[in-house]
Order: sequence, then C-alpha cells, then structure tokens
Amino acid sequence: MKKPRLLFSFIVLLTLASIIIDIPKISLFGRSISHPNLNFIKRDLEPKLGLDLAGGVQLTLSADMVSVEENDRNNALESAKKVVENRVNSLGVAESVIQSSLTGGQYRLIVELPGVSDVDQAIATVKKTAHLEFRQLKKDAFLEATIAALPEHFETTNLTGRDLKRANAQASQDPQNPGYVVSLSFNEEGAKKFEEITRNNLQKPLAMFLDGEPISWPPPVVQSIISDGNAQITGNFTAQEARNLSIQLNAGALPVPLKIESQTRVGPTIGQESIEKSLIASTIGLVSIIVFMILFYRLLGVFAITGLLIYTLIVLALFKLIPVTLTLAGIAGFVLSVGMAVDANILIFERIKEEIRWGKSQTEAFYSGFERAWSSIRDSNVSSLITTFILFNFGTGAIKGFALTLAIGILISMFSAITVTRTLLKMFWLRN
Repeated sequence: MKKPRLLFSFIVLLTLASIIIDIPKISLFGRSISHPNLNFIKRDLEPKLGLDLAGGVQLTLSADMVSVEENDRNNALESAKKVVENRVNSLGVAESVIQSSLTGGQYRLIVELPGVSDVDQAIATVKKTAHLEFRQLKKDAFLEATIAALPEHFETTNLTGRDLKRANAQASQDPQNPGYVVSLSFNEEGAKKFEEITRNNLQKPLAMFLDGEPISWPPPVVQSIISDGNAQITGNFTAQEARNLSIQLNAGALPVPLKIESQTRVGPTIGQESIEKSLIASTIGLVSIIVFMILFYRLLGVFAITGLLIYTLIVLALFKLIPVTLTLAGIAGFVLSVGMAVDANILIFERIKEEIRWGKSQTEAFYSGFERAWSSIRDSNVSSLITTFILFNFGTGAIKGFALTLAIGILISMFSAITVTRTLLKMFWLRN
C-alpha cells in the first residue's frame, strides 16, 4: 500500500481486462458483439450452464452386481463410471457430471447431461455394457515399427473382456522397467487363447480396444510366449496412468449391466425461466445493497459500491476462464459472496467511524480502521473457506457448485475489500 498509484493502475487494468472477458455475445443494430478471441485459451469463453439452466436430462443408473464378486464391486463401479464418461464425451455433451453412489448396498451412477438434444440416443449409449477386445496386426499390414501402426491396421481376435479376470496397477519389480505396470490375469479359457495369440504375435504389437476405441496407444509389444494366463503391460507408467489403464481394462472384464432407475428431463424453457428469475433476484439484491450503503455511509458507501462492481466483474471473468459450470446453486453461492464482500466493507467503515469518534484524525482513523478490522475479516472468511472445502470434497452435484462459486467469491471479496476499496479511499478520500 506504499505505492497507491501503482496499485490503482493495476486495478484499472484488471477491471478493463475483466470487462473485455465479460462481454456477452449479443446482437446490436444488426451487428454481433462479443468478447475478442483469446488465442492462448483454446475454447469458447461463453458461460457454461448446468442442467437446471441449460436443460437436458438426469439419469440414475443402477449397476447389476449379481455376477461380480463382492471384493470387485467398488472397482466395477469405478470402471463403469469411466466407460460412461468416455461415452458421454463421444456424444459431444459439454460439462456433463457423472457421480458414483453407494447407498444401502445399491451401486448407482448419477449422470447429468446438459443441453442434450436426442435424449433416447444418449440413454441407449450410456447404459450399454462395455466391450473389451484384444486385436492383432492384420496379415497384410507389413509394419515393423509399433509406433507406425494405426488402429485400422488391427483385426479382432477371439480374446475379449469375458476372458479377463482382473487387471491391477502395481509398482514394477523390474529395475530395468521402473515406474508402474498393469498386471493381467486371464481365466482358464482366456489363458489358452492368450498363449496362442502371443505365440503367433511374438515381437508384434497387441492392441486393446474398449467399445471400439483403442486404449494405451501405441499398443504394447508381445515380448514372450505366455502360457500361464498372467501378463504384464509395461511402459514406464505413472501410478495414475497405470490405474486409469487398469480401470479401462476392468470395465470390459467385469460384467456390469446398467439399468435406468429414473430419469428427469429439464426443458430449455424451464432453464431459461430459472435464469431470468435468478437475474431478477440478483439485480434486486445488488440495488438494495447499493441503496443501503449510500444511505448509511454516504461517500464511503460510493467507494464500497465501486469496489463491489469491480469485484463482480472479476468474479464473472474468473467463472468464464476456469470455467465454472453455473447452476442455480452456484448462482446462490455467488450472490452470498456478494453479501460477504459488503460485510467486510461495513466492518472497516464502522471501525473508521468509531476511531473518528474517539478523536483521531481522518488519516489515523483510516489506517487504524483497516488494521483493526482485518483480524475479524480474516477469521470469518477463513472459517467460511474451510466450510466450502468440506462441502466441495464431500458434497455432490449442486452442493459442489455452490461451494466452488462461494469459495471463489470469498477469495476475491478479500482482495476487493482490502486492496480495491483501500486503494480507492487512499487515492481520493484521504486526499480530499
């Protein structure tokens, strides 16, 4: 705060950048106006809307674990979740949410698909059982280098997910192949098939396809004939890479049929109505805050409202940059953070007024007010951030959205109250 002009210039630049990012796509006098294209961001900066605002469908899928051993059921649910995520991505559904749930011994997947146009196709695609198959090079594909092979160069074998018992990620025991490996265990019939395949494809790539899409590319190369039904996939995997590969393989090995337990459709009209009501409620709240601050704090209130407007611009820009998927709960978190931002200003202003009543000069009251109010602002915001952390880590769906927007709002509100408002007061109020 020793260089208020420098800070003021930074705040002005930050505000201008936020305004540029916040410009919505609108049509004005026959011309389309929107934010400029930012080359370093490889996506659209339009707000991402959740299911309750954009419309779409929410599916609750129950996983049939009858044919899966009890020890494997958690892995099976995780594998099914991974498969559903891949299928949803192939449908081109943006900002989808897939959550796993275990309640009362019932394994479920909750799938939210905002903006879906063909709901029936989405349902049919999501609930299919995953199909894993091992493919070998075609006889007419004369490719010596594994990396030169393409998915179309491979043909199916008789080895599928039904022949695979389990895939596990584990640390490598071979010093020549550090990192993590994925161990495969085949059943009796699968072991016979795998022995024949490895004999016929020695020093050749053996590809794995899940639902027709290759996984772990380039494919691993058969190093030896394996007759006991136990194999390892090496490749200097990290722990997460090995775990992801094992999940994908188990998705095709563990038979987990998914059944539609319930489905809820939200039309775009309902979503648009929710947006309009949220905007009206937010506008009424902001206007009420502006009137209150100006009536009670006069000139100080004007500076507080200026800081609040800058705060709002920065938060909305962050929502678009991150990006944050906005739901009704998320908007509620943002509106709540606006109230907390004003609350910090009220604590500071009341403290300044109190210092002036005690006979201190305006300058002394200014510094003492910010210094003595800081501990209260810090403690209240830190306790709120702890709450949002708990909600985000243990909550689901809308609760996570509420926690995320509230946390971002709290962090920026501290910057707004302590840096923006303080700089404005130091530049214009104290000098005046």
